[in-house]
Amino acid sequence: MQQIDTRPLVRQVNRDADLDIHVAPQSLSDRVAFSFVKLLRFFADKFFATRYGHRAVVLETVAAVPGMVGGLWQHLKALRYMRDDEGWIRTLLDEAENERMHLMTFIEIAQPNWFERALIIAVQLIFYNFYFFLYLFAPRTAHRVVGYFEEEAVYSYTQYLAEVDAGRHENVPAPQIAIDYWQLPSDARLRDVIIAVRADEAEHRDVNHCFVDKIDERREGRRERRRSLVEG
Repeated sequence: MQQIDTRPLVRQVNRDADLDIHVAPQSLSDRVAFSFVKLLRFFADKFFATRYGHRAVVLETVAAVPGMVGGLWQHLKALRYMRDDEGWIRTLLDEAENERMHLMTFIEIAQPNWFERALIIAVQLIFYNFYFFLYLFAPRTAHRVVGYFEEEAVYSYTQYLAEVDAGRHENVPAPQIAIDYWQLPSDARLRDVIIAVRADEAEHRDVNHCFVDKIDERREGRRERRRSLVEG
């Protein structure tokens, strides 16, 4: 019988991640995505204020949904069209796995109460169905939503780091799950975890904005082929 690989997941911290990138909305799709994310940000700020650890627990639950949904749809699309997925499936599923590890880490740090656990269930139920149909009918907008969501995540973790450095949040020891996953030093602290998570979010931001560009390129290529057929 084949043995299941139970080795722990590992990831390198990208310390060269650019934290200041922002893609300005250009199209209607971009503006819808940007406005939606800003609305989510407004409610998160009102509800959590400076409780960044608890904010991370709830929002990472949401952040882990798009990669799994996108990976599923790209998998089905590759099967339907009988073509290579060009690495989209693996990238999206890796994003979902990474966001789940963020959640597992911050559960150890923030210890969510019963209300926050109930909120997680409700938010996941609503957001999963919303994003599922958004990706089905408007995958470009769906990826742009994630790109802007990750921009906000980078900003939020930068604020969290500033709170820790200012002494307003205790710089507690990093959970063992985070030390193992990001291969951090054994004496790593919360600020090391925040830096690692923020770098991951910057990477997801860039990937999803890049996917939007790829979708635009494909659409433009199809339009060019149609024009060629008409003119020919």
